[in-house]
Amino acid sequence: MSSERPSYLYFIGIGGIGMSGLARYYRRRGSVVAGYDRTPSELIGQLRMEGIEVQFDENPSLIPSEFQEAHADQVLVVRTPAVPISSPLLKYWEDKGARILKRSEVLGMITRDRRTIAVAGTHGKTTVSTMLAYLLTEGGVKCNAFLGGISANYGTNVLLNDDAVVNVVEADEYDRSFLRLSPSEAIITAMDPDHLDIYGTPEAMYAAYGKFATLVTGKVLVHERIASLLLSNVSSNEIARRTQTYSINATREPRAENIRVADGTYRFDLVAEGRTIKDISMGMPGRHNVENAIAASAMALSLGVPNDKLRKALSSFRGVSRRFELRAKSDTKVFIDDYAHHPAELVAAISSAKELYPGRKVTGIFQPHLFSRTRDLVLEFGQALALLDELILLDIYPAREEPIPGVTSRWMLEYVPMMNKTVCTKENLLPLLRNRKLDILLALGAGDIDRLVPGIAALIEEV
Repeated sequence: MSSERPSYLYFIGIGGIGMSGLARYYRRRGSVVAGYDRTPSELIGQLRMEGIEVQFDENPSLIPSEFQEAHADQVLVVRTPAVPISSPLLKYWEDKGARILKRSEVLGMITRDRRTIAVAGTHGKTTVSTMLAYLLTEGGVKCNAFLGGISANYGTNVLLNDDAVVNVVEADEYDRSFLRLSPSEAIITAMDPDHLDIYGTPEAMYAAYGKFATLVTGKVLVHERIASLLLSNVSSNEIARRTQTYSINATREPRAENIRVADGTYRFDLVAEGRTIKDISMGMPGRHNVENAIAASAMALSLGVPNDKLRKALSSFRGVSRRFELRAKSDTKVFIDDYAHHPAELVAAISSAKELYPGRKVTGIFQPHLFSRTRDLVLEFGQALALLDELILLDIYPAREEPIPGVTSRWMLEYVPMMNKTVCTKENLLPLLRNRKLDILLALGAGDIDRLVPGIAALIEEV
């Protein structure tokens, strides 16, 4: 079985954003692909339209017959950590003797096949990797891209090109997945403490980022704010020599200068790769996205994207689904949806809303994600959410976790130092919003709050 192209691939948890991208990649390369997921989704609907069979029951008898009849040596099974080891499907393939790998291991195999740019960071990595892939594609540099979100420009989480000269991959620190990769170059956007259920301490997470940096064979582009922290976790002087920093208004390049907002659009001058590109217009809102653009643009320029194509692509880049995405607007109200689920991400989203709409009331609906993250970062969450003028807090989304006694949204609310705050169930949210005088409304969170977004958007657009 070729590591480049196994004959048969069976994905357990195929509906995940990362898993579905790998499924599409191997289907494109001629492998037979099928898989399992718990529930149907729009993404799974797209996979099935592309000829990928998906089952929603863990009964092994529902596995396509051609997989059951194939020799174990021909089948590669890909699993996500979200699927428990006790899954009957895992047991079936184990008993059959098939090779079983984690998603991160399979992505690692792909990164060894061609030059790979890996984008890591506790926040910002999805936007930067999607932006970089867009800049390269529009700039004439053929690439494959494996993204952690749906590109608004392309309507997909994976870009595939048979003539690709470079891969762009999102490097996920969860479960230390990014240590499976073989990057040629890397961008590191942030290292705020997160996933402490995996790492135990912030120091252990910092050490993992240091180890990730040592895997990179070429340039490491790191946010100026965290450069010293990263390098203190890297013993090699060679890595330090290959590390370059970026930020807004830094003294060194790459950086942005003359940042301003004109007609609701961010404009700036980019200084990178020994040149200055003046009066760039950003196609997506948010001051933090100007910073993301510095990193993506510097890397794109170093890979050969011309100045004029870079300028045009930045102005037409529409971002990533659920990353500061404008979902509805009326004469008096604006509704923005954002995936923010870490305190630093909340600060970025709320601050951007306040900068774009100065003097207006900002209401946030926040769904906390994971009991452990809520417990570990409750003080930071409180300070971030207090930037809002009004807070509506939903119940904690458990994802892979069991409840932790005492860790609830009502408990969390006590740590938010503001007056206008309340806890609300998902079922009561729309009636609550209907009775509120809304101005700027943010939906924030990484759980299933996205399922509420269409209803909220319809409410905002009501005359």
